[in-house]
Amino acid sequence: MNLLGIHLTLMFGKEFPSLASPFIVENLRSVEVTHPAEGPSGFQMTFHVGRSSVFDLLDYRLLKSRLLEPDSRVVIVVRFGIAPQVLMDGIITNHQLTPSNEPGASTLSVTGEDISFLMDREGINRPFRAQSDFAIVTQIVGKYQKYGLTLASAPPSEPKASNPPNPQDERPQTMLMTDRAFLQNLAQQYGFVFYVTPGPLPGFSQVHWGSPERERKQSGELSVNMGPFSNVESINFRRDGLSPQEVAFNVNQRERTISKPDDSRAVPLARERDEPRRKVFLTCGDPRRLELRAQGMVNRSFDKAVTATGKLDVLRYNRLLEPHTLVEVRGAGDNYNGSYQVESVTHTIREGQYTQSFTLTRDGTGQ
Repeated sequence: MNLLGIHLTLMFGKEFPSLASPFIVENLRSVEVTHPAEGPSGFQMTFHVGRSSVFDLLDYRLLKSRLLEPDSRVVIVVRFGIAPQVLMDGIITNHQLTPSNEPGASTLSVTGEDISFLMDREGINRPFRAQSDFAIVTQIVGKYQKYGLTLASAPPSEPKASNPPNPQDERPQTMLMTDRAFLQNLAQQYGFVFYVTPGPLPGFSQVHWGSPERERKQSGELSVNMGPFSNVESINFRRDGLSPQEVAFNVNQRERTISKPDDSRAVPLARERDEPRRKVFLTCGDPRRLELRAQGMVNRSFDKAVTATGKLDVLRYNRLLEPHTLVEVRGAGDNYNGSYQVESVTHTIREGQYTQSFTLTRDGTGQ
């Protein structure tokens, strides 16, 4: 599918996707891919369906394709310029048929989640004996290598505040949930994030499990209110004075409070930060991880003190805005200009149109 210099490629298959047939591509009307800040990414593809030939006498031809059935694997690749980029490697979870009395208006919508859906289909009760949490993460992800899932990097070293299991300890650490739910739950206990990104090649995805990173920067700036240099259709800034918080917990029957983010993990993005205006108490959880979890909660509360939401035209921006990267904003004034973390992005692709809706966050105001 080509539109104004952007080439869209679709691949389908049960385990190993291959290029979609011309008939499927010709009937594609729109594609939407959403990459949230945390949790699974999602997609929706909308197709035109009709019954205008001998192939459609009994039913719509697209509905006969097993490639569009739930549990089928989908890879969506967009080539903007020279290098292709994988937008989604996922699994179809459901589809919706919408017949219409108007000629040519009947549609089939196919939706699904990223490839981590395969980690969420079976609740498991399995012991992990004498292993650190970080060894367990590596072991779980390794189960899905045949689907192209790998860790983006080695799990972080064991935090000093943690007390790993004794290798001689025979008491099992038992998992009573799906692999995906377990990894998400474990990440929260350390104040970490867990998400999956597709690529860099079709059929492969990377699992990110660890501290939020602020390393990669976008090559282009988001410009607003700058006349012909503007590349953002709309943008809105919101400062949440109640977002920064301090977190208290008990250690050996004594209360400890963490009220400042850990700047050693990343350079602050804003010049000025609000002081915490509310206090949260952690009353339960593994005592070995309370400090880590509290610090992670404080970090995330400051990271989202300022939120910007908006929409851009990809052709005007001349590149793709990528989640989990840093981007510069200009033209919004001293308070809201500067660097932001790209929290989430939604791609919307239709014939003759490619837009991205986005959410940016940072820890305060001033560049």
